[in-house]
Amino acid sequence: MTSRRSVLVTGANSGIGKGIAFRLARAGYDVAINYKVDAPAAENLALELRSLGTRALAVYADISAAGDVDEMFGKIFSEFGKLDALVNNAGTQVFKPLLGLAEADWDRVLATNLRGCFLCTQRAARHMKDQGQGAIVNIGSGSNKVPFPNLSSYTASKGAIEMFTKSCAVELGPFGIRVNCVAPGAIDTERTQAELPDFAGTWAGLTPLGRIGTPADVAAAVEFLLSDHASFISGQTLGVDGGLFVQPRWPGADYNP
Repeated sequence: MTSRRSVLVTGANSGIGKGIAFRLARAGYDVAINYKVDAPAAENLALELRSLGTRALAVYADISAAGDVDEMFGKIFSEFGKLDALVNNAGTQVFKPLLGLAEADWDRVLATNLRGCFLCTQRAARHMKDQGQGAIVNIGSGSNKVPFPNLSSYTASKGAIEMFTKSCAVELGPFGIRVNCVAPGAIDTERTQAELPDFAGTWAGLTPLGRIGTPADVAAAVEFLLSDHASFISGQTLGVDGGLFVQPRWPGADYNP
């Protein structure tokens, strides 16, 4: 059995998940790359991570399906022999007004974002309990606390993830398992670039630090929370948003130095 730490990152073949996978590989983790679509991208990422000297496994699973999750964990244990950390990153969203949101869209978002987080956390924690230690980071959003118009299903799922994180921290702490949440703000990814004609310019102007974030910004926070440097931190949400979602919204609140 390897002495290196091993981690599963869900939804890891693009965007924030890909950034997290790279960061953790460079930090010495063996990385399981979960994907649902674009198997070539996942396999190419695994090759890139192996070039860094780590072991990497690209593994398919629809994380909202219990059978897929069980099969995925079986492959990870077969390859790595253990699992030290989990990053619940996979997520989806549907931009539609509440009054026009289809039940199928609501169900799909909640199934991926919340049910998937639950299934992966439960399976990982059962293994980590036997090990006597482990660390889990759930990827939330600024909408953990701030409602987003036309994203009712996404906002509901991310708010629930924050409370799920706290509940898991309380229940799993006695087994040496820490659970935390990272809540990104406006982050530069393939998906967000397609959301607005000038995503970076629009959100940078609203962010106190004057720029949008990168997957590397989020990955750094995840690495910290998984590390021994955060050994007494659990049940917390760390915003990675440049101060975007701590701003008050009342007349005269804008600050222009």
